[in-house]
Amino acid sequence: VLKMLGGALLAYLALTLAVPADRAVDPNQMYLAAYELVFPNYTWAVAATALLVIVSQLKINVTNAYAGSLAWSNFFARVTHSHPGRVVWVVFNTLIALMLMELEVFKAIGHVLGLYSNIAISWIMAVVADLVVNKPMGWSPKGVEFKRARLYDFNPVGVGAMGAASILSVLAWLGVFGPMAQAFSAAIAMVVAFVTAPLIAWATKGRYYIARPAEEGSYLGSSLQRQCVICERAYEGDDMAPCPAYGGPICSLCCSLDARCHDLCKPAEARGRVQLNSLLRRLTPKLWWPQLDTGLGRYLLLMAWVAPALAGLLAMIHQAELRQLGDGAMAAAPALRGAFIKAYCALLLLAGVIGWWLVLAQGSRRVAQEESNRQTEALVREIDSHRRTDEELQRAKHAAEDARRAAEAANQAKTRYISSISHELRTPLNSILGYAQLLDEDPAMPPQRKHSVGVIRRGGEHLLSLIEGTLDIARIESGKLALNPKPLRLRDSLQQIVNLFELQAAAKGLRFEHDVDSAPDLVRADERRLTQILINVLGNAVKFTQVGRVAFRASHVRDMAVFEIEDTGPGIAAEDIERIFEPF
Repeated sequence: VLKMLGGALLAYLALTLAVPADRAVDPNQMYLAAYELVFPNYTWAVAATALLVIVSQLKINVTNAYAGSLAWSNFFARVTHSHPGRVVWVVFNTLIALMLMELEVFKAIGHVLGLYSNIAISWIMAVVADLVVNKPMGWSPKGVEFKRARLYDFNPVGVGAMGAASILSVLAWLGVFGPMAQAFSAAIAMVVAFVTAPLIAWATKGRYYIARPAEEGSYLGSSLQRQCVICERAYEGDDMAPCPAYGGPICSLCCSLDARCHDLCKPAEARGRVQLNSLLRRLTPKLWWPQLDTGLGRYLLLMAWVAPALAGLLAMIHQAELRQLGDGAMAAAPALRGAFIKAYCALLLLAGVIGWWLVLAQGSRRVAQEESNRQTEALVREIDSHRRTDEELQRAKHAAEDARRAAEAANQAKTRYISSISHELRTPLNSILGYAQLLDEDPAMPPQRKHSVGVIRRGGEHLLSLIEGTLDIARIESGKLALNPKPLRLRDSLQQIVNLFELQAAAKGLRFEHDVDSAPDLVRADERRLTQILINVLGNAVKFTQVGRVAFRASHVRDMAVFEIEDTGPGIAAEDIERIFEPF
């Protein structure tokens, strides 16, 4: 601002010294007028002005060459993922300056700077609005994050505010909104950018600032230097970011130059291609969506940027040529316009071919990289799988050895326990069965008591069969367990089971329904196994049914006996139905 006020003062001095208004904005005339007031001799004023111009031009051009190299280097490093060095860009920048000078584009530099100033002001004011409004209001993060690894490729707050302000101010600068708006085009850029940035930040809730939060891994504020996993150089923590693709800290330059990870560190919605596709989906019909990410779609998008940019460049050169012709511009304008149109068509054709080649090259590179990634991932998975398999085999081997020793010890303890408990149970049970048999054979006992004694006897006999069944455990372990089918009066055996559970059901207030008359009288079966299964399932039915009934039905169709047990209790879970006979 001080420099601008100083320039205004110099222009005022030039005007007061009768310098024409169209020449008062020339820096040479400004400084010459100022030095005329300082030096009494006009020759000294001219010499001082010439010296100042030479020194300032040297400083300006050296600064611009270096600053331009930084700009070119940063831009192409991000776009092309390559970094040939800033010396290359210094030479490149100098060549561009020489080309513009030979084309005499510097005659139109005032108009170009006027156009650029509106864009630059829009950018500056968008940044200012973010710092002085968005951050205090909490619509943007408190700190300033610059690392690509943690940012969205496009933030609509900055891009949207700068774009809207640039478009409106440039249109005003071109005179679309009248002379008053043209005079205040810079002010329009300032106000629009300063107002639009907070509005977009408030509308988006600031969610497009940070793509990956610092809690996932950050080296910010760390005083220790860390080594980049790619270039192996040490940098401060503020210039490092954790990289999931390479499994370690990565510096900002290597992160910008890497073209293989495809921003693996960020969520998909934070990547520029995804953001662009999302924007195009909002602006285009749904029928076009499948074509947006194809080769043709990318080519058309590229040419949609190249064609207007090429047209603008040639239009600027055309206007410079017309101004150079002076009075003969009207006569030469049609021919010159035709020549420029032909040149534009030729350059557009060449740009189209180069653009299609770039799209194909990018597609081929992407396919090759994806295939390389798949092969690498497959190899890594295979190596990891072999490692895990080997570890599992070793663990399984040790576990099997431990299990074998534990099983042998448990087997011996179990065998001793079974032998001991079988002997202990048989002694009192034989006494019960003996007395029950004597009472059952007493002719003087009333029929009602005789029935009860029979139930006791049958229950004891079943218990004895269960005790004998425990001895089958050893046979099961040796794999030699076999059924013992023999002739069985099935109907009588089922009737005994019914008599066994009638009293239990009546004691709980349950209705015990049974129908075993349809069962055949004589069959071949392992009576102990069959009785064990039926008593187990029926016992559970009576045990877990609190209210209602228990039904037991038996039928026989085509040499197949079918037993149905139904109750009004909680039932058996569906996942347990398939496993109901596993204990037997």
